[in-house]
Amino acid sequence: MTDVVAAVLEHARARPGRLAGGRLVCVDGPAGSGKTTLATALAEAVPGAVVLHMDDMYEGWSGLNGDTGARLHDQVVVPLAAGETGHYRRYDWVLGAFAERHDVPPSPLLVLEGVGSGDRALAPYRSTLVWVSAPDDLRLERGLARDRALYAREGEPWDEAGHRALWAGFMADEARFFAAHGLPGTADLRFDGTRTIG
Repeated sequence: MTDVVAAVLEHARARPGRLAGGRLVCVDGPAGSGKTTLATALAEAVPGAVVLHMDDMYEGWSGLNGDTGARLHDQVVVPLAAGETGHYRRYDWVLGAFAERHDVPPSPLLVLEGVGSGDRALAPYRSTLVWVSAPDDLRLERGLARDRALYAREGEPWDEAGHRALWAGFMADEARFFAAHGLPGTADLRFDGTRTIG
């Protein structure tokens, strides 16, 4: 377990579990900064932990500023706070449509990872809000590499220039989201995603 993982878990355990005893740790920050790596390491450190990726919730490239936060609040977090199973439908980025339903059972730790997980609407349920950052050029290259791999797995054609334009639009959307939700100022902990955090 890295020092970063230990620090996040220590912070979360020192706060009340507001999901019927379970704790919600939100890992936010710009796309490509290293949030998924940290979220995976957190889940591996806590038996029974569940990771939910915001990428599975957005309705495509422009979905960050849509109703993602409201759906997450109503369909996942509120039921978990009542001790019930939450649910969501995964968005398939390649197909451009919502796909299968996923249940989110009560657990000792729900790690909500991705741009938008620091949504103000989730603050009453959250134990810890983590902010992970990295330089824009590194984030862009990480994101494009991840997308190239996804398209290769799916056997879909890759359009480098088109995806760079999509990423530029998403980076502008995330900046607006962060400003509207007081991020990173409301984060409990902040980490540099260029270092080993997971």
